Amino acid sequence: MDNKMLSEALISMLGAGNVRISEPMKPHTTFRIGGAADYYVTPQTEKQIADVITFLKKSDISYIVIGNGSNILVSDEGFRGVVVELGDAFSGYEILPGIQADSDEVLVKANAGMKLTRLGNQLAANGIAGFEFATGIPGCIGGAVRMNAGAYGGEFKDILVSAKVIDDEGVIRELSADELELGYRTSIVAKSNMIVLEATLKLRKGEPDIIRNNISELAAKRRQKQPLEYPSAGSTFKRPEGYFAAKLLRMQVLRVVQEVAHRFLKSMPALLSIKAMRQLKMYVSLQIILRVLLWRSSVSNLNWRL
Repeated sequence: MDNKMLSEALISMLGAGNVRISEPMKPHTTFRIGGAADYYVTPQTEKQIADVITFLKKSDISYIVIGNGSNILVSDEGFRGVVVELGDAFSGYEILPGIQADSDEVLVKANAGMKLTRLGNQLAANGIAGFEFATGIPGCIGGAVRMNAGAYGGEFKDILVSAKVIDDEGVIRELSADELELGYRTSIVAKSNMIVLEATLKLRKGEPDIIRNNISELAAKRRQKQPLEYPSAGSTFKRPEGYFAAKLLRMQVLRVVQEVAHRFLKSMPALLSIKAMRQLKMYVSLQIILRVLLWRSSVSNLNWRL
């Protein structure tokens, strides 16, 4: 399909105002870099999303679906295909009727393009707690469901009831939390290339001032640990269960020092010179220091063979 035919097809589905040609990706990503996409489209309804995705698949045209652009890195060459943005048309939310009149639980339905920080602040103003951990994550609801976003001890799997998605066949479906197969930064959405349209969250009633204070405290922690004044995608470390970045780095340094020490011992001659004897004493001292560091790092259960 040539460019003219593709352009006409996209405009017929979405309208001229929702189709851009050779659109720079720099303003659409949190890294603030990236060349131009061949086509940049902004569907306004769920049906338009389903129609355009089905068309692109049948036409074998490359595409990517984005929200806030916080989890992508676009090269200077740009993107050869169609970028589908779920933007302002999908940035709303609603507070659903309570499960029981005397219950503290609150159900909230949010569209895929709703930014997490904006939603968190609005929920706080309405006295709805449980979303504080996600309020500073630089993404949208759709991406948060797709990757089971989390921070500071909370994850989306803890609050997610269900999600409306477009599956790989272009069918709109409602999936329960169990069906979403939420794991560490993954889900059935990512594995099966689905598109999230909206999510239903189970939160709870709270005091607005307390919720705002919790959000402020977490924001302060982020400012201490991340250079938020620069373009980025937030934290990019993959953290194995029970570990954190600083601990992993410290363990790696200890492994390197240990390897150097072992190589030194293997290379020593059978008859030690005075200089070698001094070096051996230094190695023994190094062993003691390493053991203290391991104990202080709470990783003494690992077999370091020192």
